[in-house]
Amino acid sequence: MTVESATTDTGTFADVVIAGGGPVGLMLACELGLAGVRAVVLERDATRPAVARAWGLHARTVETLDRRGLLAPLLHEKAAWPKMPFAGLWPLLQLDRIAADHPYLLNVPQTRVEEVLEERARALGATVLAGHEVAGLSQDEQGVTVEVTTAHGTERLRGRYLVGCDGGRSTVRRLAGIGFPGTDPTVGGMLCDCTLPTMAQERRGITRTEVGTVNINPRPNGVVRIVTTEFGRPHPDRDAQVTFEEFRGAVRRILGRDLDIVEPTFMTRFGDATRQADRYREGRVLLAGDAAHIHFPYGGLGLNLGLQDAVNLGWKLAGQLQGWAPDGLLDSYQAERYPAAEAVLDYSRTQLALLNPDRNVTALRELFSRLLEFPEVNRFLSELATGVGTRYGSGAGEEGAAGTFACDLPLGTADGDTTLVELLRPGQGVLLDFTGKAVEAAAAWASRVRTVRVGTPTPPAGAMLVRPDGYLAWSGEAADEALTRALTTWFGAV
Repeated sequence: MTVESATTDTGTFADVVIAGGGPVGLMLACELGLAGVRAVVLERDATRPAVARAWGLHARTVETLDRRGLLAPLLHEKAAWPKMPFAGLWPLLQLDRIAADHPYLLNVPQTRVEEVLEERARALGATVLAGHEVAGLSQDEQGVTVEVTTAHGTERLRGRYLVGCDGGRSTVRRLAGIGFPGTDPTVGGMLCDCTLPTMAQERRGITRTEVGTVNINPRPNGVVRIVTTEFGRPHPDRDAQVTFEEFRGAVRRILGRDLDIVEPTFMTRFGDATRQADRYREGRVLLAGDAAHIHFPYGGLGLNLGLQDAVNLGWKLAGQLQGWAPDGLLDSYQAERYPAAEAVLDYSRTQLALLNPDRNVTALRELFSRLLEFPEVNRFLSELATGVGTRYGSGAGEEGAAGTFACDLPLGTADGDTTLVELLRPGQGVLLDFTGKAVEAAAAWASRVRTVRVGTPTPPAGAMLVRPDGYLAWSGEAADEALTRALTTWFGAV
């Protein structure tokens, strides 16, 4: 099947131009590459940052990376953390209680995630161009022309689609005329990576006072990350460089004392501006990651949310380019991911509200601490934080388990033992047929959906249709009209 493509003025193919070479843009390039779609990734910075802005991959993201064969390079001896905090409260969220293949927080820096994703994206045919910044764009019915500035001047790049993965201040979003409504910052936060000789005597995690919070977290590499948050004190200049004395001053105001901080290696400032794009698509321009949504950066929510955007969008955009996508498939990206982001933004707001130093909030925190002792409450918040509670409700077959994530299954086939995780690694849809009744019904979709006849003593259903992103499109006992409808809805007419 021929993939639509265009060429730049230098002759480089660009089926999809991706603005932003961070984890979201690289993940999208990997997903497109699996489908044979050539992506060109434009990264503004000439070199990758040496310091990780975010740490930690949540359970749903870990499951997703496993389904692409990307998990193993990220694992290390101390990677899996079975608990994570909620608003600095005790008890912690008990991640080992959630229904997930990998019920833990994977403690890995964003920089390492980017290394792994870039290596895979390049291996799958993506072109990654550092020092290339989007400066302009225009689109027509056939594609998008992108004006790019480099150290050598200005270039023009032509692609069928453009995806903005270029962060909260997205140039692509602005040039496409997509609104970004939300709320302005009310707090001022700063971050410092340093050495803390007194770490053994300091309280790990969040300390909350009448002024704000100080969060002290030692990292596996020996660096200590200290984060301050002052309420009612937003930064007048978000772009101003943080000085060491400024950071020490914030610590002193919050704790009432100094910390013995030495050798600061990285400092930055942030706020709690919370915004979401009013639409994720404008013609042939789409948004993903922070370009589509921003919030208070606590708990690594943004990194994980953006990676899930990329995996949801990749196979749908590939289907559009290859000509088999049914009407509405590409628009289902916003239909599914917009409410998922809304939930994360509200979760972020909730945590920040519970960190507020107001005395009334102190009483509320005491109540929440008691509620966290209830297993049902703890599990609900754990599923919300990690994305495990995500369920999609668009498309055919919404009844039953459709729209939920398909957990891994050991599978016995004519070709030997395998698992659902392994079957999903090529990035195609998978139909598991436990009774032999669905093989013939799905034969016409063989180029888009891999049908596997499975023999297992306790099948969860007669057959299961799993989307490329790991979510269940349909399950049932027989190859009835509902299966045909689900195949047509998600993989097009034949």
